[in-house]
Amino acid sequence: MIFYHCQNIEKNLKYSSVVSLDEEDIVFYFDYYYLILVLPALILSILAQIKVKSAFEKYSRIPTRLGITGREMAEKIMISSGVNGVKVSRIGGSLTDHYDPSSKVLRLSEPVYGKTSIAAVGVAAHEMGHAIQDKEAYGPLVLRSTLVPVANIGSSFGPILAFAGLFFKFGLLTNIGIFLFSGAVLFYFITLPVEIDASKRALKILESTHSLTNEELAGVRSVLTAAAFTYIASALTALMSLIRLILISRDRRN
Repeated sequence: MIFYHCQNIEKNLKYSSVVSLDEEDIVFYFDYYYLILVLPALILSILAQIKVKSAFEKYSRIPTRLGITGREMAEKIMISSGVNGVKVSRIGGSLTDHYDPSSKVLRLSEPVYGKTSIAAVGVAAHEMGHAIQDKEAYGPLVLRSTLVPVANIGSSFGPILAFAGLFFKFGLLTNIGIFLFSGAVLFYFITLPVEIDASKRALKILESTHSLTNEELAGVRSVLTAAAFTYIASALTALMSLIRLILISRDRRN
């Protein structure tokens, strides 16, 4: 749910953030573009991740009134929403929950799958929001699914090719790297409406089916709102990293 699609790109953002160039050679240090653009976004991203983990841990300790598990909530929403052919399975780790449109599998992490907490039910409902999007062929979800390989390639090789082009003074290679990384940035921004819409669907379903009390709904809203900030912070970090690459490339040409 929260970090599944973003981890690979953020690893490569950290790599690219410590490399800069002067007029003669490559220098490994925190350049002023990094300090002005990327570092504040990274700090915001870290704070957002701390916030969502804190909210998730808080509401993971509070059981729901009905004692329904994350898996049971997902199955209940499937029935009420007319979603067919989706399998609910368990996945290791924490905050690794996600819906896979290609295989029609909703994967719930250990703290969600068999747990009866407010956080577990909220996360399961959010992921079912994606399954409903898939059923309805929700445009941004279809586009995001198409962009997954582009984002993986762009985040892995874009910064490397861009800096290699700068080092060898090969402008075409730099431009290819920036172009590839732009695909990863686009993926982040397409993710925003997909995730926010899934959370809205989750809250609406939980409220309309009277699955949770008002107090429990408030807890789910806190968890999902905190998650939304991680998407925004990640998108901002990716955008600032792209702008930094473009500015370094411009300075190198001048």
